[in-house]
Amino acid sequence: MKYPFVIICCFLVFSCAEKEKSHQYTSVKIEKLYSDSISVRAIEIMDGVLGFAANKGVYGTIDFADGKVMTGVQKYDTIIPAFRSIANTSTDFFMLSIANPALLYKTAGNGKMEIVYKEEDSSVFYDAMTFWNDKEGIAIGDSMNGCLSVTITRDGGDTWRKLACSVLPKGVAGEGAFAASDTNIKTIGDKTWVATTSSSIYYSPNKGRTWELFTTPIISAKETQGIYSIDFYDENLGVAIGGDYTEPNSTNANKAITKDGGKTWQLLADGNNPGYKSCIQFIPNSGGKDIVAVGFTGISYSKDMGDSWTSLSKESFYTIRFLNDSIAYAGGKNGIAKLTFK
Repeated sequence: MKYPFVIICCFLVFSCAEKEKSHQYTSVKIEKLYSDSISVRAIEIMDGVLGFAANKGVYGTIDFADGKVMTGVQKYDTIIPAFRSIANTSTDFFMLSIANPALLYKTAGNGKMEIVYKEEDSSVFYDAMTFWNDKEGIAIGDSMNGCLSVTITRDGGDTWRKLACSVLPKGVAGEGAFAASDTNIKTIGDKTWVATTSSSIYYSPNKGRTWELFTTPIISAKETQGIYSIDFYDENLGVAIGGDYTEPNSTNANKAITKDGGKTWQLLADGNNPGYKSCIQFIPNSGGKDIVAVGFTGISYSKDMGDSWTSLSKESFYTIRFLNDSIAYAGGKNGIAKLTFK
């Protein structure tokens, strides 16, 4: 019986290897789904819909089946919040505003949004948010009182508590994150990676209970430089991108890769395109070989784990999420589009 078992094992390994390969895309079809005079930097694929939130207090969903768009406008007293972070559980949708006051909303039983966390301070500025599971979630923001702002829920988003600076590694003065695409945080299982303006990676192996600090070689000498986005294909393979949005054509030290879970990073395609990008994502079922990066400079694609890149479109987007290995949704200035890679 041992020989058939070996044959089966070999077949399974071969099948997985065949499935997980570069898709070798050469073009992208862009179909506008929602247009408005807003800036969409936060999108999330949920159960059958794409959730989004934007500036001017706008939030909503797009149905994958029929393309129907539903929108609302959230106000707080006389304030019209700008939303750049959203997240979801299996039962609820969350959105978080930037600047002062920070307002974190959760879907309520009456179909409206209710505030579950508010933080008022002249320095407050939140950048990204996600959930580990239906009970535990995390939001991160710029440094206050000497450390990065990290706020966590353990009860499904009903209450949120900000971590004390004593729990976090000592960061760089003025360190924060870029609220450009809601992709400064990545979670896989209990593990969490947070990318900052100083091109550091805050890492937690246990859903935010303890933290370590890793460094990357991505440029961060100026306030406009640093890591704008990260993604991980698995617990070991991750990529980061950024640069300087005021010098978008600069390709110096703006892309990096890790193969050991974020402990060490090496520059990718240094000195070569693409330059500045605000969001980077692995394409599913590619073995980590296929990567897409978007920004106001267009859409770039790599089929070799970031060693080389091709420009697929000059269309401007801020953020992107993949529904499967050929279809994605992207948000940007004036709306949301469906992207089909071919």
